[in-house]
Amino acid sequence: MIQESLPLLRHPLQSPSAFTPERLMDAVRAERGLATLPVPPLCVLDFDGDLSDHLAERQISSPWRSWACFHTSMRVATIAGIACGIVPRTIGGPYAVLVSEQLWAAGARVIVGITSAGRIAPDLPLPSIVVANEAIRDEGTSLHYLPAAQSVHAPTPQIIKPLLSELATVSGHASQGLVWTTDAPYRETREQLTEWAGRGVLAVEMQAASLFAFGSARRAAVAVVALVSNGVDEKGKAFDTGGDRYRVSVLTAIARATAQYLASEAPASK
Repeated sequence: MIQESLPLLRHPLQSPSAFTPERLMDAVRAERGLATLPVPPLCVLDFDGDLSDHLAERQISSPWRSWACFHTSMRVATIAGIACGIVPRTIGGPYAVLVSEQLWAAGARVIVGITSAGRIAPDLPLPSIVVANEAIRDEGTSLHYLPAAQSVHAPTPQIIKPLLSELATVSGHASQGLVWTTDAPYRETREQLTEWAGRGVLAVEMQAASLFAFGSARRAAVAVVALVSNGVDEKGKAFDTGGDRYRVSVLTAIARATAQYLASEAPASK
């Protein structure tokens, strides 16, 4: 009875949305006098914003003036021969999906979330990289897109192999696996950490399940690269994010993997 009354479990998933990203972007373009141009083929959600800041400071990127969004800015850089749009500080599933809806509607062909993550598997080195292939749905956004279930698989498995191959050139500890997506990082309990470690979860982050559900429902090409930088049991340097050069190398690896994926796949239908 309680479950039947919970709004999160009563979404009419097959009904069309009354409010669409296209409508919002039309309003932004009208207010700001923006041209209707597609966004770059690869769009990256930069969870921390440090990558975007560094590229801007070094004048490697430039503003993407036609990005029709009230909430965010976009910068663009040509990385490994492919134009890459970068949206900084897309923290959490709801925000990441809001931006991704607009990116996909604006012509993105691949959306990759680069997210910070905490270690769950005790033998996972720090720092390391996890390409998420499945995510525990301990958040709310995915329930607006897919029926309730414990987890959701990556909607674009074809890009995982090239991502792993390219990221292995950046880190000696790049792997794929299950992550735990939470909306509340300051409510991670010892009981949960122990339970999910026992179920094979590698890391905890804040957007993979939401993005995977969006990608599955919208048939969007989506991937999540988790930079595992910390662990509650870590006694050494805390929050080792690798530094600016490391993050640029991660972005370069993602760009190369995306180019391989796009070369092997027919253009996605919208």
